[in-house]
Amino acid sequence: MQRPVHVVGVGMIPFTKPGASEPYPVMGAQVARLALQDAGVPYDAVQQAYVGYVYGDSTAGQAALYGVGLTGIPVVNVNNNCATGSSALYLARQAVESGMAECALALGFEQMQPGALKNAWSDRPAPLDRFLETMTAHQGYEDTAPRAAQLFGGAGQDYLREHGIRPDTFGRIAVKARQHAAHNPLAVFRQPLTLDEVMASAPVYGPLTRFQCCPPTCGAAAAVVCSADFARRHGLDQRVTIAAQAMTTDGASSFAGGDMRRLVGWDMTAGAARQVYEAAGIGPEELDVVELHDCFTANELITYEALGLTPEGTAEQFILDGDNTYGGRVVTNPSGGLLSKGHPLGATGLAQCAELTWQLRGQAGARQVHGARLGLQHNLGLGGACVVTLYQAQ
Repeated sequence: MQRPVHVVGVGMIPFTKPGASEPYPVMGAQVARLALQDAGVPYDAVQQAYVGYVYGDSTAGQAALYGVGLTGIPVVNVNNNCATGSSALYLARQAVESGMAECALALGFEQMQPGALKNAWSDRPAPLDRFLETMTAHQGYEDTAPRAAQLFGGAGQDYLREHGIRPDTFGRIAVKARQHAAHNPLAVFRQPLTLDEVMASAPVYGPLTRFQCCPPTCGAAAAVVCSADFARRHGLDQRVTIAAQAMTTDGASSFAGGDMRRLVGWDMTAGAARQVYEAAGIGPEELDVVELHDCFTANELITYEALGLTPEGTAEQFILDGDNTYGGRVVTNPSGGLLSKGHPLGATGLAQCAELTWQLRGQAGARQVHGARLGLQHNLGLGGACVVTLYQAQ
C-alpha cells in the first residue's frame, strides 16, 4: 500500500427478490447518494467512479450516475462475474492509493431475473466453457441441475469424500446465515430456519439443498474512498482504512482436473488471502469479523480453510464448536451473507464493504461484533476473479 485509503462513506438499500426492485438506474443513483451522504461529500468532489454490474448493457454505470449528477468525471464500467462489486472497489482504491485521484466512488447494482444463472448469448463461446469441460471430465454433467450448483456442489462432494464429514454440516451454515440475517433489515431472507428444514428442502446437487443456495436478488450498494489528506481537509470520518487488498485470477491448478475445490477458486482465495496477510503483517487468527462469499454453503465451508480461519480438514469441528458465529473464534457473515442477505451480483462486494464498515464503526446494531477492529472481505467470481480486502479500525 503506497498511502492510506479510507472508506469514508457507504450506502446500501434493502435487497429484494427479482421483480420487486426499482429499475437499476434508480437503485444505483439511490445508493450513490446514500454513500455520499454518509461520507459528507458532494458528488462534484468525486474525481473517478467505477460501476459494477453483470447483467446489463454497456454504459449502464453512466445511466445510474447521471441520476446523481453530470460532472464529466471518468466512469468505468466493471464486470467480473460475482466478484464485480469488489473489483470496482479494487479499482477505486488503486486510483486513490496511486495518487491518480483523491476521492473515488465504487458503485455496484444488479437487476436480476428469476431462476438459475444463464448465459446472455448463445451464438459465441461462453467464458465458463473451460470450467464446465473440466467439471464434466471430473464428475459428469446433469442437464437438470443448475451449472453453478454443480460446480460448487461438486466442490462440497470432494471435500466430503476426503474428510468424511456429515452432509448436514453444510446445512448448519444455512441455519447460521438465517440467524444472522434476522438482525439485518436490509436482508432479503430474515426468517429463521431449523437444520431439519434446511435438509428437508428440495435437493439441488450433491450435498446441497435449496436452502443452501443463494437466491437471485436485486439490489445496490456503494462506497466512497479517499486519501487521508482529502479526509482531513474535508473533516471526514477516517475510522476505517483499507489496510491491504489483493486480486487474483486462476492459475494452472484450477484446471488440473483432480479437485472441484480448485476449479471453484480455492487457490485464488488462498493466494489473495496470503498476499493480504503478508502486506498487513497479521495472521487470520487476529481477525474479528469476516464477510465471505457464501454463494452456496459448500463454498463457505471450504473458504474457511482457504482463508486460514481454521486448518485444512477442520472446518466441520469449526462449525460444530460455533467458532464461525458470535461467541466463537471469528464471526462470519454477520449480515446473513449471500445465502440470506441476497446476492445481486454486481452489488455483493460493495454490500460486504458496507457491512464491515458498519461493524468497524460500531454501527451494526443488533448484529454488532463487540470490539471489532479487523474485518476481512472475500468476494469470488468464477471465470475467474477473487478479491480479498482487509479493513482496519483506527
